[in-house]
Amino acid sequence: MYKLRDYQQQAVNKTLEYFRKKRAPAMIVLPTGAGKSLVIAELARIAKGRVLVLAHVKELVEQNYEKYQSYGLSAGIFSASLGKKDWDQKAIFGSVQSVARAPDDFFQDFSLLIIDECHRVAEEGSTQYQEVIKKLSERNPTLCVLGLTATPYRLGLGWIYEYSQAGELKTDKKRFFKQCVYDLPLSYMIKHGYLTNPVKVDIPVTCYDFSELTDRDRMYTLAEVEEVLKSQQRLTPFIIKNIIDITERFRRRGVMIFSSSVKHAEEIMSYLPDGDARLVLGDTEMANRNQIIEDFKKKKFKYLVNVSVLTTGFDAPHVDVIAILRPTESNSLYQQIVGRGLRLSEEKSDCYILDYTGMQHDIYDPEISDKRPAKDTVPVKVTCPACDFENDFWGRVDHDGYVVEHFGRKCRGATQDAKTMEITPCGYRFRLKLCHVCAAENDITARACERCNAVLVDADAKLKQAKLSKHGHVLTPESITFEERKDKNANPYLEIRYYDQDAQYVSEAHFFSNPSSIKKFNINFLRSHLRRPEIAVKIQSPQDVIRHKNLFRLPSFVIARKQEKFWKITEKVFAEEL
Repeated sequence: MYKLRDYQQQAVNKTLEYFRKKRAPAMIVLPTGAGKSLVIAELARIAKGRVLVLAHVKELVEQNYEKYQSYGLSAGIFSASLGKKDWDQKAIFGSVQSVARAPDDFFQDFSLLIIDECHRVAEEGSTQYQEVIKKLSERNPTLCVLGLTATPYRLGLGWIYEYSQAGELKTDKKRFFKQCVYDLPLSYMIKHGYLTNPVKVDIPVTCYDFSELTDRDRMYTLAEVEEVLKSQQRLTPFIIKNIIDITERFRRRGVMIFSSSVKHAEEIMSYLPDGDARLVLGDTEMANRNQIIEDFKKKKFKYLVNVSVLTTGFDAPHVDVIAILRPTESNSLYQQIVGRGLRLSEEKSDCYILDYTGMQHDIYDPEISDKRPAKDTVPVKVTCPACDFENDFWGRVDHDGYVVEHFGRKCRGATQDAKTMEITPCGYRFRLKLCHVCAAENDITARACERCNAVLVDADAKLKQAKLSKHGHVLTPESITFEERKDKNANPYLEIRYYDQDAQYVSEAHFFSNPSSIKKFNINFLRSHLRRPEIAVKIQSPQDVIRHKNLFRLPSFVIARKQEKFWKITEKVFAEEL
């Protein structure tokens, strides 16, 4: 019989606790090597009705089934590609393709559906997963649906569930999986010795430069990746030589190389030692692929090159070098790739991570769904002043690690009622756009008011309009100055100047003579210019502003309009609005 580790028991307990109160689809996040098969086994053992465990490929179906059987438990397989269509056992391990075509009577008396690699489940539509879920739900109204994955984040979609057990609203978009009931970080597994320690090696050779891909406001295409690699083709032999040198010098046993495309993989193969390297592609015939993987596990060759096909469901514990030669915008995918080399083995004490992409991913960093605003930004923790939730945002830090600026817009914290399981978002906005009609707070990029649906002019429209107007001027500021001056009546005021690269400037004046003028300054300047808008700064005079000038940031653009002989600043556009 088996014995659960503490975190595995916690995952089971959290699942039971959730489904006793709510039957909406939930999920568990377990990293590579966490022993998800044990969690599946325990949930199937204690389930009152039948249990169906779905996977998208026969290898995973067979792997999950065999591990379940090894615990002394009986189960069946429903998979045409494995030549079995068992029906009567309490636990059935099936491929989604075969189960979707099963007779209607097959779907009776199930109490639990477990979906392995559940990030593959589409949100809607007539997919095979949705067909199976529909058939099961129609015949089993109290069915519990549980997903398991190591990567709950998909490029182009974002988080695949809505609310996490840590009290975070991951997305305000509708998702099939409503809640993550348990999430085990990769760092826990490494710290407690359940996975091998990853060692990121400083690479002396030149890396690929994929910056022109990541600087765009959209996902890049394979053709664009290949174009970048073609322009930097001379780097590939140096990179492969570096991989070979490190492998031989430190007597490494198994090397996995992740390439960007088929052409790239074939080029890589041309520089690796003859007879000691093999290639696996998406269209590699299955029997051939299985033989290559089996030979690699038996250490018949050292270098295994692949193109996006061995990121999941691959288990070769002897791998002690991971070489990354493909770009990815997702830290989750990066962690998944690195995870291929972290399984424990008596033959190794660590796994070298060789990253030749220059994208600066970190295995311990959280996944931040917002696009990285600049290369010098890093993941930072920002506490919400309204609910005390600790948000993960992009930001900048000083030499001591103190957060000096962040790019978060809205607090992601939320609370859940223990009885009703209702979720209430915090809703605090760090950056906001006020509706000119009803004064409601909106996202900084909103084009229509969330409350009254009034049209809100977006930043691009403002800039375009100003550039076309003969009375408009758009300045791109390079610096900002604050000076205390006095008007003709000797009343002090603050002049703020915005200079461009040609030393041309536009300016604005702020008085602090009464509460009304101070409030006006807070609305027109302070709220949008603070690097950290959640920090309360008490401003009563020009000197207060000058003293705190390091807390303020520059806008990306300043829009001014001609009024008689002078230019008056009417709008400022900041980076997050674009």
